[in-house]
Amino acid sequence: MRWMAIVWLAFASPAFAQPTDSFGDFLSSFRAEAVAAGIDGGFYDATVAGLAPDPSVPSLVETQPEFTTPVWDYLDTRITGSRIERGKAAMGRNQELFARVAQQYGVDPYILGAIWGMETDYGAVLGNAKLIRPIVRSLATVAWQRRSRFAEDKADFVAALKLAALNGGVSPMGSWAGAIGHLQVNPSNVLANGTDGDGDGRVDLHNSLADALATSAVYLRRLGYQPGLDWGFEVLVPEGFDYLLATRDQLRPVSFFAERGVTRVAGRQFADPLTPVFLYVPAGKDGPKFLMTANYLVFKGYNFSDSYALAVAHLTDRLKGGGGFVASWPRQTQFPNLAQRQSIQQALITLGLYNGVVDGRIGPVTQAAYARFQAMRGEVADGFVTRAAHDALAAAVR
Repeated sequence: MRWMAIVWLAFASPAFAQPTDSFGDFLSSFRAEAVAAGIDGGFYDATVAGLAPDPSVPSLVETQPEFTTPVWDYLDTRITGSRIERGKAAMGRNQELFARVAQQYGVDPYILGAIWGMETDYGAVLGNAKLIRPIVRSLATVAWQRRSRFAEDKADFVAALKLAALNGGVSPMGSWAGAIGHLQVNPSNVLANGTDGDGDGRVDLHNSLADALATSAVYLRRLGYQPGLDWGFEVLVPEGFDYLLATRDQLRPVSFFAERGVTRVAGRQFADPLTPVFLYVPAGKDGPKFLMTANYLVFKGYNFSDSYALAVAHLTDRLKGGGGFVASWPRQTQFPNLAQRQSIQQALITLGLYNGVVDGRIGPVTQAAYARFQAMRGEVADGFVTRAAHDALAAAVR
């Protein structure tokens, strides 16, 4: 739930730089930081004694599907007919619980159902030992591998230790990335938002669906979820539209886009022209387009991948009985490899259009820079970075 991703398509991250010290040396050196964060020194020593790194963590980080798969492939594999039907059945079996949580916390129950389905296939994977493992070991490995890059890795390792201490010294079970329970909440957010949903005096996101739903509902509200606000709308954009307006830096009222010819698909009407939205074009001018509300950004707070957030949004609608997206995806698109993505960023720097780092991660800043390049050439400035973008930029800086 924590990993950063890019806006429309997250590519594989560059490989881990190998740690310069051993796992044991890292655990020894991290002891002072853990104690300073509130972990008892004796408990830390006993917990990490004999701990070995999880060998699967590096490859799992680099192959996270949210970050390595085109958005349409990601949606195809995660929002299937069978998953939709299983979700409807699972929510039906727990109808009273979902209704109670929705009433108490003000979160659409179908959003919670969609997150449940996306994260653990409605709890089905929680008994899979290949996927669910002691998180203290996993997060110690992540912190060792990436300690120079992400402070939150260390924070989650400390949080996992705190949860283990509260659990009588036994590590909580979760994913390789440390996410816990039916709706997969990371340890830091379990500590911050953990809620006893079933009234038994404990917070157990793994064994209690009520606790898991209540905790995620509280978390979503703290992320800014607004009750009664839809996540967004699929729309049609007219020819000649200025795609430089497709930015999430500023939310504008629906009427702003409607005045420029943007309409809902299938003849549907906007309920409130004053609803603040931004235009999201995940696959350029030839793919589906959306006006997204602030609640979509809340989904990205839960997991920063746009592919994930769009999947939660769409599965929410499908669980309610809605249909698929109207527009088709540009499935024949060819994308640049890592070296080409780095070359794209370097070319944009050379042209004075980009002042970010050259890391091969095509995020919103790189997309905006490429959109400006397209506009300079009189092209549709949709910011959709493809293999052709690499070729055009390479030619421009020769």
